[in-house]
Amino acid sequence: MLNHHKPLILGVSGASGLIYAVRALKFLLAADHEIELVASKATHIVWQAEQNIRMPPEPTQQEQFWREQAGVETAGKLHCHPWGDVGANIASGSFRCSGMIVMPCSMSTVAKLANGLSSDLLERAADVQIKEGRKLVLVPRETPFSLIHLRNLTTLAEAGVRIVPAIPAWYHNPQTIEDLVDFIVARTLDQLDIDCVPIKRWQGR
Repeated sequence: MLNHHKPLILGVSGASGLIYAVRALKFLLAADHEIELVASKATHIVWQAEQNIRMPPEPTQQEQFWREQAGVETAGKLHCHPWGDVGANIASGSFRCSGMIVMPCSMSTVAKLANGLSSDLLERAADVQIKEGRKLVLVPRETPFSLIHLRNLTTLAEAGVRIVPAIPAWYHNPQTIEDLVDFIVARTLDQLDIDCVPIKRWQGR
């Protein structure tokens, strides 16, 4: 189980599938985890496109916004960062954390990380995890993958990054979209030894 004294960084990039981030946040906060959240600039556009919802730019308003979307009012700790604040605590290797998840992860983010580029706080925080040898988990949400995508993902995997594509399973007999999403969230959190999502796991035949 994750040490609650060390926060977890949750990055949300501009890929489709914000429900993955919302469900992850729901279970993490409900389990009393401390979350440092940074959403990329493009995430504002995706919220508008997928849900016709405006995500506020101010960090304090964002905290309330994400809690409302996740349906968790008070549990856990949540701190949101502006996407352009490259001087934030999570931008430094001296910041103690248990790792980082980027969910969903765009192919643009994958490409920049694979080539050591960081133009905003999300990318910088992820780059820090790689250079410090900490756990970084990416949940790419794209299809099909081009050869360039695959090569970038391979580069990151060779650097120790865990890749968990948003590809659901069916053996747990999903009945709702949330069932499918929660399976991916659970498998993503498994990479950080966090078990707080109530899913039906494979028990063998």
